[in-house]
Amino acid sequence: MFVPTLENCSREPIHIPGKVQDHGFLIAIDGTFRITYCSENVVNFFGIPATALLNQPAGVLDSYLRRTEPPNFIIQLIKLAQSDKGFEPFNPYPLTIGGLPFNLIISRSEQFYLLEFEPEISDLKAELQRIVGRSLSEMLSDIQPSSILNKSVSKIKEVIGYDRVMIYKFHADGHGEVVAEVKNDNLEPFLGLHYPATDIPKQARELYKKNLTRLISNVYTTPSAIVTMLEMDKAPLDLTNSALRAVSPIHIQYLKNMGVASSFSISLVHEDELWGLIACHNYTPRFINYKERDAAKLIGQVLSSALSFRILEQDEQNAARFKVATDVLTRQLIRENNILDALFKYECTLLDAVDATGVAMFFDNELHTKGNVPELAFLNNLIDWLDENMEPDIYATQKLSEIYPDAIQYKEIGSGMLACRLSRELGEYMIWFRPEVITTVNWAGNPDKAVEFTGNDLMDISPRKSFEIWSDEVHLTAVPWLNEELQSALQLKEEIRFAISRKATELRVLNEKLKEAYDELDAFSYTISHDLKNPLSSIKSYSQILLRNFTLEPKAQHMVSRILTGAEKMQSMIQDVLSYSKAGQGQSEYKLVNMENLLNELKQELLISYNDTDVEININGVEDIYGEETMVMQVFSNLIGNAVKYSKQASNPVVNINAKDYGNEVEYAIQDNGIGIDPAEQDKIFELFTRANDVSAFEGTGVGLSIVKKIMAKHQGKVWVDSEINKGSTFFVRFKKPELA
Repeated sequence: MFVPTLENCSREPIHIPGKVQDHGFLIAIDGTFRITYCSENVVNFFGIPATALLNQPAGVLDSYLRRTEPPNFIIQLIKLAQSDKGFEPFNPYPLTIGGLPFNLIISRSEQFYLLEFEPEISDLKAELQRIVGRSLSEMLSDIQPSSILNKSVSKIKEVIGYDRVMIYKFHADGHGEVVAEVKNDNLEPFLGLHYPATDIPKQARELYKKNLTRLISNVYTTPSAIVTMLEMDKAPLDLTNSALRAVSPIHIQYLKNMGVASSFSISLVHEDELWGLIACHNYTPRFINYKERDAAKLIGQVLSSALSFRILEQDEQNAARFKVATDVLTRQLIRENNILDALFKYECTLLDAVDATGVAMFFDNELHTKGNVPELAFLNNLIDWLDENMEPDIYATQKLSEIYPDAIQYKEIGSGMLACRLSRELGEYMIWFRPEVITTVNWAGNPDKAVEFTGNDLMDISPRKSFEIWSDEVHLTAVPWLNEELQSALQLKEEIRFAISRKATELRVLNEKLKEAYDELDAFSYTISHDLKNPLSSIKSYSQILLRNFTLEPKAQHMVSRILTGAEKMQSMIQDVLSYSKAGQGQSEYKLVNMENLLNELKQELLISYNDTDVEININGVEDIYGEETMVMQVFSNLIGNAVKYSKQASNPVVNINAKDYGNEVEYAIQDNGIGIDPAEQDKIFELFTRANDVSAFEGTGVGLSIVKKIMAKHQGKVWVDSEINKGSTFFVRFKKPELA
C-alpha cells in the first residue's frame, strides 16, 4: 500500500498530474494538429466522450465552438503565435460553448499545444482591470518595503474579495513566513507565523517561477483525468504551463484541513528567484477568469519590481557602507610596507570590513586578532578543519556549531563565522565571528509533526493541531551574513593579494637595483683605484715642481700649495672609500672626531662649490662625535650639501647647524629654508635610488641619503627628518658616545 508522506510530497511530479481541475477542460494537439490528449470532462461541455476526439484533426473542434472565423481557426491561432522569440499566443480567445461564454487559453508543452477552455463568467463583482491601475498607484506610494507590503494586501483584498490575503516570504532555507496580512474579522491571524519548507516543496516553488498565477477554484470538486491514444506511462503530458493543472491530493487535503475552499496565488520574483507569494484564501469556492487573473498577475509583477528596487537599494546602501571601510583599508595597504600594520594599526581595521564582533587573521605565520575571538588553540584547530573542508575561497555560516561541534563552547563569541582564504598552501585566512542571538520563532504548528496518520491511505495534515502556534526558541544561531559582506571580504582578499604581489615586485626591483649598484660600485672602485690614481699622482708631481720654482709670485705659490693639499686629501679619501667599499667592511678606526675642524672644512668647500649662491651657513655649536672620520665626513657632507642645494632658490638661503648633548648621545640638526619635503615621502627618501617627487630640477641620484642611513646604522645611530613643503627641512642625526657606541 502506498502511503503519502512529506517525503513523497517533496518528490511528487506535480507538473504531470494526469488530471485537470473540472471547472474547465483541456485538449492537446501535436505538431500535425491532431488531438492527442483530452480531459474526460469534455463530455460535460461537448456532449461526446473524450475518446471520440482522440486522433481527430483539430478542425473537428469547429463544430462545437460558435465563432464567425473561418474553419481551422485554432490552427491559424497557433500559427500566428509562432515568432522569432518563441511561442507567444495572444490569450485569451473568447468563444461560445453551449451558449455560454468561454475563454480559450493556448500554451506550449514540449511538442504539444495545450488548448484550455475556461468559463468567462467570474465570481468577481467588479472589473479588476478597471480598478487595478488606481490600486497600484496607492500600493506603491510608500518607500518602505513593509509599508508597500501592507498596502498591497489591503488593495488586493479590496480588488479580488478573498477572505484572507497574505504575503508569504521565503527564507534562505525554503521555509516561509507571513510578513503581511489582511483578513475578515472572524478569522484567526496568520501574521508572523512560520511554515516549514515542506508546506511548499521545491518543485512547487519552481512551478511558481514559471506560472506566475495559480488558481484553485474549489477543493471539493473531483479533478478530471486526461486520456490519450499514447501510452500514458511513457508519455505523461507536462502541464507546467497549464492554468487548469490539477492539484496534488496532499495539498488539497492540506487546504481542506485549513477550511480553505479556494486559493489564489501570485508569484513575487526577485532576480529570477521566488521571493514570495501573494497568497489568497477563500472559505467558499471562488472562480476568477483568465483576464482577471492576468490583471492580478500585473499587480504581482509591479509589486515584484517595487520589492526588487527596494531590495537592491538596500543592498547598494549596505555595499556602500562596507565599501567605505574596504577603500580605507586599501589605501592603508598601499601606504604601509607591513600588511598587518595596514589592517590592524589604524582606526579602521580588518574588523570594520563586515559587521562582526571579532576577527582573526592568520598571515605570514602569525596570528593577529581584533575584538572578541575564541582562544588560540581553538583557532588553530578551526584552521585545520577549514583546510580540509572549505572548498571555495569564502564560506559563511550563521550556525557554526552545526558543522563544527567544538564551536558550541564559544557560542557567545562565534556562533556565526565568515571565513575567507588568502592562501591554501600557507594556511592563511581572514575569519570574522558573530555571537549567538537567541530568537523565538512562532510556527504554525510543530514543524516536526506536520503529518499525522489517520489510518486511511492519506496523511491528515491537521490545521487545528498543526496550525496552532508552536513557539520555538532558537539557540546557537547568529545574524545571517549579507551577500554584500561576502563581497566586501572577497574584495579585501584581492586587495591583500595585490599588496603582497606589489611588495614582492618592489623587493625584486630593489634587489635588481642593488645588484646594479654593487656592479657599479665595483666598477667605480676599479676606476678610482686605477684610473684616478695616475692623474692625481701627476697633479701632485707637477704641483711639487711648481712649488720649487721660486720665480712664482706668493699668491701663485699659495694656490699651487692648495692644489697639492687638495690632491693629497683626495688621494687619502680615495684610499679610505676603497677600503670602505670592499665587501668585507672590516674593522674601521673609530675615534673622537674634531667636529669644529670637519664642519669648517665642509663649509669652505661647499661655499666654493656653490659660489653662485649667496647661501649663509651658520655653525651655531659643535659637539665632537665618536665615529669613523671618513664616514662621519660623508654623513655631514651629504646632509649639509643637500641643505645648500635645495635652499639655494630661496631669496635668502640659510643653513643652520646646531649640536646638542643628550648625555649618552650627541644630536646634530641641519636646518634649511629650502623647498621642503612632502610628509608622505619623508620615510621613502632614505631608500636607495629614491628621491622626492618635486626635485627633478635638482641634480642628484637618490643615493646620498641611503648612504647616510647606512652609515648611521653602522654607528648604531639614527637619522630622521622634519619638513614642510616650501618651509624647509631639518635633518637630525644622533651618534652614541664612546662608552655606548
